[in-house]
Amino acid sequence: MADDLGYGHLGCYGQKLIQTPNIDKLAEEGMKFTQAYSGCALCAPARSTLMTGTHSGHTSVRGNGGGVSLQETDITVAEVLKKAGYKTGLFGKWGLGEQGTVGVPNKKGFDEFFGYLHQLHAQFYYPDFLWENGTKYIIPENADDRCGAYSHDLIMDKAFEFVKKHKSDPFFLYLPIAIPHHEFVAPNRR
Repeated sequence: MADDLGYGHLGCYGQKLIQTPNIDKLAEEGMKFTQAYSGCALCAPARSTLMTGTHSGHTSVRGNGGGVSLQETDITVAEVLKKAGYKTGLFGKWGLGEQGTVGVPNKKGFDEFFGYLHQLHAQFYYPDFLWENGTKYIIPENADDRCGAYSHDLIMDKAFEFVKKHKSDPFFLYLPIAIPHHEFVAPNRR
């Protein structure tokens, strides 16, 4: 899942200005959805509807400002799959429950979590910390407003580790990256 990414932003759907060769290849070798909708036009409610299977009028997280958590009674797809024997991992942007609430990923069916808990924290790609399960994962390279470690590189590394670790098991990997949402800053690479 990618925040604020419309189908018109991808080459496989006709976009010509920005190259998206890897996503285009996925579409060519897999499925292309031409009649699908997000559960909501806003980031957090869209993730909430996806996780709970409810529409935006019935999901607990209906706004985008952060601070609203999934409730104890909300059942996520991760909880259902975990109960069925899947290993479950979330790497990226959550925004459905902060530390100390019942809505944190590890209480909503995820065995492993690495990324952003708070909706607004995820607007920055060079944060001082991310969350790894219930612990702050400090990123010293980004202290004092430095841009030493790009959050999505760290998130993808952890996601790949999860896949490698569970490649022989049934697993569910939820990868809600924040790109292209907000900060619009990427590492300089050639």
